[in-house]
Amino acid sequence: MIEELVMATAPQLVDAFGIGVDTAAEILIVVGDNPERIHSEAALAKMAGISPIPASSGMSTGRYRINHGGHRQLNAAIYRTVIVRMRFHEPTIAYVTRRTAEGKAKRDIIRCLKRYVIREVYHLIQVRPATGEIRG
Repeated sequence: MIEELVMATAPQLVDAFGIGVDTAAEILIVVGDNPERIHSEAALAKMAGISPIPASSGMSTGRYRINHGGHRQLNAAIYRTVIVRMRFHEPTIAYVTRRTAEGKAKRDIIRCLKRYVIREVYHLIQVRPATGEIRG
């Protein structure tokens, strides 16, 4: 039943690599709850708890960590998508290999990939601000 609802509302989400019906349903639940808050991909990232914040106080060392606020189930759904892509998606595997060679930790690589996925999701589900409907 959930698959039918997701496919009727936003089939383009399921077409993206690593996003299954359950992940797409979680995305749609969060977007449906707060359509007026999603005015940019940064707003969706903050709502999902994926927005970067500086890791240190005072002098910036250029390091960031993920803001742990936000919708935890959506964050977990995006994390699952990243893990699937790290395992089976060739461009993501190449990205992980390159960033590992540059000296990045796996945790930082996952943080960057989560932000990339949420950016992609935002463009897949453009919300009409006036009505709150998803443009397909």
